[in-house]
Amino acid sequence: MEQVLAAVRVGPSRTEIREYPMPEVPPDGALLKMEVAGICGTDVKLYKTPPSSEPVIMGHENIGYIAKAGREFTQRKGFREGDLVFVEHYVSCGKCEWCHQGQYRHCENTDWRYNPDAIRYGYTSAAKAPHLWGGFAHYVYLPWNAVLHHVPKGVTPELAGLVTPMANGVEWSLFDGGVGYNSTVLIQGPGQQGLSQTVICKQAGASLIIVTGTSKDAARLEVAKALGADYVIDVDKEEPFGRIVEITRGKGVDVVLDCTAGAGTKPIMLGIEALKRKGGTMVVQGEMAEFPKFPIGRMTVKFVTLKSARGHSYKACELALEQLASQRFALEKITTHRFGLNDVDLAIKSVGGQGVPDVIHASLMPWQ
Repeated sequence: MEQVLAAVRVGPSRTEIREYPMPEVPPDGALLKMEVAGICGTDVKLYKTPPSSEPVIMGHENIGYIAKAGREFTQRKGFREGDLVFVEHYVSCGKCEWCHQGQYRHCENTDWRYNPDAIRYGYTSAAKAPHLWGGFAHYVYLPWNAVLHHVPKGVTPELAGLVTPMANGVEWSLFDGGVGYNSTVLIQGPGQQGLSQTVICKQAGASLIIVTGTSKDAARLEVAKALGADYVIDVDKEEPFGRIVEITRGKGVDVVLDCTAGAGTKPIMLGIEALKRKGGTMVVQGEMAEFPKFPIGRMTVKFVTLKSARGHSYKACELALEQLASQRFALEKITTHRFGLNDVDLAIKSVGGQGVPDVIHASLMPWQ
């Protein structure tokens, strides 16, 4: 029987290359030949501190060609063999209120935190047949309820690997934050999420974009400027609040997008103070630490709207793919490094700042 190679997380910061049987493709299923699996900060956290001891094929930002598709799969979903597609990591139930709204990220069928039977690419145990539930492999299994998007012509698989952070950029800045024409925005953190927010805010017509980072983010801050940031602030060298007050002439910003992903309470405090005097919006993402002295009084006095960012919607993915196809921005500046299947450990650690230097978005290419 033909075998499929996969890089499997078998413990904290431990990967093994394993073989799994090539699955039979049922009439309502398909098989994806992987081209690119993007690696982000979430992978860094899940690799270092796995939520369970189960073996997992990581990889939730997946681009590939449909290698084989059952007849019912093609009839139902409109995708056929040879199509280049982006696969969302949510495997929805297709029946609940959230699925009917296209908001698969909220479907209980994908919620690995509370549902032990949840299926989500890059999170689900490889012990669950047919095993291929992550992009760090040669092939990925697609059940009837996988959520797929066509990759537009002219967009390479490697560039399409940015669709997840770009879709998050659309969801968080436009849909959640309300960024639009003439908005003033503070983006905290110049990683792939923050840089994607920069592009989307610029596309939406923001008149002022400020991006903050630390001294170790020097190369990323330069990319932020190249992608449209009007100002960048190294918080290790400048007092950020004073600089923001200076830039905005005391008005503050309309929207704060916190993309620091667990950098503690300082970015939240800065965000609340940096917002305009009344009526600003702050969007926070990532697993936050406890905040026992949260400045709720300051927030209510300033009439701040606080929103939590959680993934992306179907529409956000479609808009992100259109953004990639537009070629308006030099997004190749974000896709900085390529790694092969045997280098998964190095790739994840490099995204986390402990391996190859100056990695922003890593493209895992399983066949390389």
